[in-house]
Amino acid sequence: MTESPLILPVLALVGWTFVMWIWMYATRIPAIQKANLDMDELARTGAKLELPAEIARVADNYNHLHEQPTIFYAVALAAAVMGLNDDITNLLAWSYVGVRVLHSLVQATRNVIMVRFSIFAVGSVVLFFLFVRTLTAAL
Repeated sequence: MTESPLILPVLALVGWTFVMWIWMYATRIPAIQKANLDMDELARTGAKLELPAEIARVADNYNHLHEQPTIFYAVALAAAVMGLNDDITNLLAWSYVGVRVLHSLVQATRNVIMVRFSIFAVGSVVLFFLFVRTLTAAL
């Protein structure tokens, strides 16, 4: 079976999601311990876990990697199944992955909203073009 080059950007974004997962727990667990939070009490009362912004941003980004990127996974895998292996499609897929990594780094570190929004907008446009290219090939 011939591997589609689109599988690599899909796996790269999955891998990046795991990087953010590790980063989230590497920052969150020490913050919870330092704050001496009673997790059982939070669970019983349904209270929101309040952590410093620099800790919460990493978890927020991890959650964001389970939102729009799901569209990327569906479109990239559809393109791979259809055998859409041209340079433009591959460039769009890798560009989306790069933009999502950049988005993560901005959100998890400085979180400058307009910078983050601009990066998100670029990623959305790239994803839209990848979708249109895949849809056109399917029709």
